[in-house]
Amino acid sequence: QVQLVESGGGLVQPGGSLRLSCAASASISSSDAMGWYRQAPGKQRELVARITRIGVTWYVDSVKGRFTISRVNAKNTVYLQMNSLKPEDTGVYSCKGTWSIYDYWGPGTQVTVSS
Repeated sequence: QVQLVESGGGLVQPGGSLRLSCAASASISSSDAMGWYRQAPGKQRELVARITRIGVTWYVDSVKGRFTISRVNAKNTVYLQMNSLKPEDTGVYSCKGTWSIYDYWGPGTQVTVSS
């Protein structure tokens, strides 16, 4: 069993920035992939960004050029740097890790972009 805990969410104005962190209780260097998802009220959860074991990244079109996923293996932590935030970025952001055949989810952190 792996525990993931997100932090860094909060209220930010449009155009602002936030950095989310996902701290894992297991080695992320041995994970198959780590990803960030978000869910807006009344919407389906969507994959926002992903990084594989070998460092290949993927982003949903709506955040390309604004968000960056990264990791620090020695800290077992994955980050999501979010710049130029828009109101439509509002939602609960959750971290997911995949080890072998198992997926693990954090409880999520709220991001609200509003003036």
